[in-house]
Amino acid sequence: MKNKVVKNVTLTSLLVIIPVIVFLFSFLIGRYPISPYDVIIAILSPVLHFNTNLSPSVYTVVWDIRLPRIAAAMIVGAALSISGASFQGVFRNPLVSPDILGVSGGAAFGASLAILFGQGSLIIQIMAFITGLIAVTLTYMISRKFKGDKTLMIVLAGIAIAALFTAFTSTIKYLSNPYNQLPEITYWLMGSLSAVTTQSVLMILIPVSIGFTVLLLVRWRINVLAMGDEEATSLGVDTGKLKIIVILSCTLLTAAAVSISGIIGWVGLIIPHIARMIVGPDHKKLLPAAISIGAIFLLLIDDVSRAATTVEIPIGILTAIIGAPFFIYLLQKGYEGWS
Repeated sequence: MKNKVVKNVTLTSLLVIIPVIVFLFSFLIGRYPISPYDVIIAILSPVLHFNTNLSPSVYTVVWDIRLPRIAAAMIVGAALSISGASFQGVFRNPLVSPDILGVSGGAAFGASLAILFGQGSLIIQIMAFITGLIAVTLTYMISRKFKGDKTLMIVLAGIAIAALFTAFTSTIKYLSNPYNQLPEITYWLMGSLSAVTTQSVLMILIPVSIGFTVLLLVRWRINVLAMGDEEATSLGVDTGKLKIIVILSCTLLTAAAVSISGIIGWVGLIIPHIARMIVGPDHKKLLPAAISIGAIFLLLIDDVSRAATTVEIPIGILTAIIGAPFFIYLLQKGYEGWS
């Protein structure tokens, strides 16, 4: 018993400390070299109100360029990961990812439409967020029209809506200017945090905060839901209401994440598996672990994206390069962590 307590405390400490270390380390990555001491001073001095001899350019790089991007990477990684873990519990399927209900397809359409009409980054993000929510709303409304297993119907409706919005996005790409609009749309669809600003991060704080809070509050109920609807109902859980709450929360998180990062695949699929291998299938531990590991993972991927070559690599490419082989590895090992 004592060893188990020590193990849990150690694991919890690591899941808190490692994101902080990676957070601070990421400030050192970039074409403008900054020492660790200067980074710490630049972060603390405005908060603690003491004078320094640092140049204004250091403050600009730390606060206006790197901090928003680092924060965005951690938020997006955490949001996609906890959404994936929650969906896998609700749908009782380890192959489910956050875009199963069409939110990414809808967001891609909104962003592409905004780019087609020559809008700036803020409007692109707002349009992506709104159309992502619209896509999931359509998925839910369509699923309610058909009889049969509700979970299956909503998944099938999500696949159909995602395909429909993907067709809309392809139409926009066909109509766009091939010299400027088409490359911008293509780059957005590959996923990147290069255009993130402080305003971008502030814009998603409210939906992200709501999504995180609700999922963390109901995470023990997801354990019951993962046992099956009949068992959950017998234990007094309103499965229909709970599913709606979880789906809405995951939709808010995913739409907010995709709106500022573009389409980033595999994070919401593989990170829950990694978290499950570390802390087990109990969602009371799984969801906080997914937040921590997801934030670490995407921040490290973004660091590689910025530093690997002179030209920034889209994050979606890197997550696919890492995620697909890892998923094949899980299949090869006969992954049994779900049960």
